[in-house]
Amino acid sequence: MSAAKVFVARLAGCTVFDPAGDRVGKVRDLLVVYRRSDPPRVVGLIVEIPGKRRVFVSIGRVTSIGSGQIITTGLINVRRFEQRGGEVRVIAEMLGRTVAFNDGSGEATIEDVAIEERGQGEWEVSQLFVRRPKTSASPFAKGATTFASWQEVREKTSVGRAQSAEQLIATYSELKPADLANTLLDLPQQRRHEVAEELPDDRLADVLEEMPESDQVEILAQLDDDRAADVLDQMQPDDAADLIAALPEDRVEHLLELMEPEEADDVRMLLSYAPDTAGGLMTTEPIIVSADATVAEGLALIRRHELAPAIGAAVCVTLPPYEPPTGRFLGMVHFQRMLRYPPHERLGTLLDVGLDPVYPDTSAAEVSRILASYNLVSVPVVDDNHRLVGVVTIDDVLDYLLPDDWRSHADDDDVSRRAAARAQLRTGSIPIQGGRRTGNGTSP
Repeated sequence: MSAAKVFVARLAGCTVFDPAGDRVGKVRDLLVVYRRSDPPRVVGLIVEIPGKRRVFVSIGRVTSIGSGQIITTGLINVRRFEQRGGEVRVIAEMLGRTVAFNDGSGEATIEDVAIEERGQGEWEVSQLFVRRPKTSASPFAKGATTFASWQEVREKTSVGRAQSAEQLIATYSELKPADLANTLLDLPQQRRHEVAEELPDDRLADVLEEMPESDQVEILAQLDDDRAADVLDQMQPDDAADLIAALPEDRVEHLLELMEPEEADDVRMLLSYAPDTAGGLMTTEPIIVSADATVAEGLALIRRHELAPAIGAAVCVTLPPYEPPTGRFLGMVHFQRMLRYPPHERLGTLLDVGLDPVYPDTSAAEVSRILASYNLVSVPVVDDNHRLVGVVTIDDVLDYLLPDDWRSHADDDDVSRRAAARAQLRTGSIPIQGGRRTGNGTSP
């Protein structure tokens, strides 16, 4: 194994292979333990294996690190990782810490950590890549960077001073929201809150949508009301409604007042529907166009980067106005059908006339049967005047039907539970689970 320096931040996301070349998982962090005088010793890796489960891989099981990949002996304990006392995660906990130089030349922030192999299977921290405070008032200025050995600095902890999460966020910038949500949930509570404070509003909104309700509430409780309202504005209305309904009543109306009026109106409307109905499950932000819109215009709308795949699978065609509740709903056009016609074709001529919309009071079970029977990923919801008020997507239904703790139980013993859920979906015998909608996470 090469004895060259390995920078830990660059290991994040690296693929782990067994000796046969089969993929084991991806690196999410590296664990070290501090020693009295010597540099911290590396004890192992935190690896995410299929099923979103994170496991511990002892550094002694690693035979090669380099070229963006890690080779192991193939012997891995698949028990879910639990951090032990004395263990420190380099990416999640060390990056962003403040250190003071022993020569009195000031302070710096750790941006990366280099490790080196000192013996067969023995790795330790060799250097820190640190950044000193900036010396210019310019917002574009950055402090000077330098390398320092472990012996040249000491960690500086100030009571009440939060650890910077900027470098951690940069390291995980390429993670999908669901993966970043899992990463945050694995962090110690204080560190989780520090990261949430520094995440941009839209990124935090995406991450919250992928978390269990109890964790959403915990994180939102740490934000001041103005920031919480900004984050809720960035969430999908149905997800924002789910979260708001789980908050204490005295905070709900205040947050709704601080939100953008249009977003708040959507949330209030969703909260007015029963939890086990299409109205309680739908999102109020489908793609809506006129009958005169062309295939080219429709395809341009579904190409938007921020659009959820289920929403982008079809466009809704209505009479004006084109904001819910719209004019009379005319029908849906699926993106696959748009691909079969020339760019100038009018969408009004491509409507799926065999798809009937549902009403806000249609049961969740009925919506599920429609999606399953016709192999759909979304179904339109109209009011008594046949005006479009939203769409229910397949992910809305799955979130509602799966157990409340499904995100944290991706182990093998869940396979039978999911198979049973699929069978119930086919037969229509569907157990209604708590989502928003009771406000306390229990079944209605």
